[in-house]
Amino acid sequence: MSTDLCYVYAVCHPFDAPLQAELVGVEGRLPRLLRHEDLIAVVGAAPEADFAEEPLRAHLEDLDWLTATARAHEAVVAALTTVTSPLPLRLATVFRDDSGVRSMMQEERARFHSALGRLAGRVEWGVKVYADAAPTPPPPEPRSVAGTSAGPGTGPRSGRAYLRSRRAQRDALDDTRQRAERFAERLHEDLSRHAVATRPHPPQNPALARASGVNILNSAYLVDRTASEDFIERVDGTKDEEPDVRVELTGPWAGYSFTMEGAGR
Repeated sequence: MSTDLCYVYAVCHPFDAPLQAELVGVEGRLPRLLRHEDLIAVVGAAPEADFAEEPLRAHLEDLDWLTATARAHEAVVAALTTVTSPLPLRLATVFRDDSGVRSMMQEERARFHSALGRLAGRVEWGVKVYADAAPTPPPPEPRSVAGTSAGPGTGPRSGRAYLRSRRAQRDALDDTRQRAERFAERLHEDLSRHAVATRPHPPQNPALARASGVNILNSAYLVDRTASEDFIERVDGTKDEEPDVRVELTGPWAGYSFTMEGAGR
């Protein structure tokens, strides 16, 4: 018979609101609150057969399993964000039992209180800027003397037209990217003035990102809940400023990017 480990989603200050009745976490298990002095850990059961060191290492190579686990983890943290300002813990943080979690909270008490103080009453917003150069239309096909299509690549005109088209596409992309970089710099400076802290992330890898275009800005902003409406309006007000430059806003999230001391400015 497989035993269960104790999976930890987040640490919080005590709060009065109950967890959502329909909320389920990793492996479909219900989360619960585990209190230690003036801290609360949000925990759930997780099968040792999946979350012990060796099977977990194998599971981390399984994209489907990893995606499902990450979504369940984030769903619990997102539910907490509606009632408090949680400190999310790393995916697949597990202990043998409740006493192990309590020991962890005792050892990390000072760090947890510092981080929770930094996140209290605040949420994280993500802003991305993409350069989406419009494709240059292909040149008309060259014609033969008789007026019929000569077909692609059949003469010097075709080669020159192809090179001109490629240069035009490259120039359009370069121009769009330069405008996007200037726009992103202005946007980041403005949003930073209305955020408690910022955290730049590396641009998304085009091969892995589902979004089209070149990712110019990928930054997180820690914002007071009371200032979030103004923050959203500032982002939305810029979305049509530059042609072929796209702005994407995500959130509100728990302060994932600001859990460590010194994260952001």
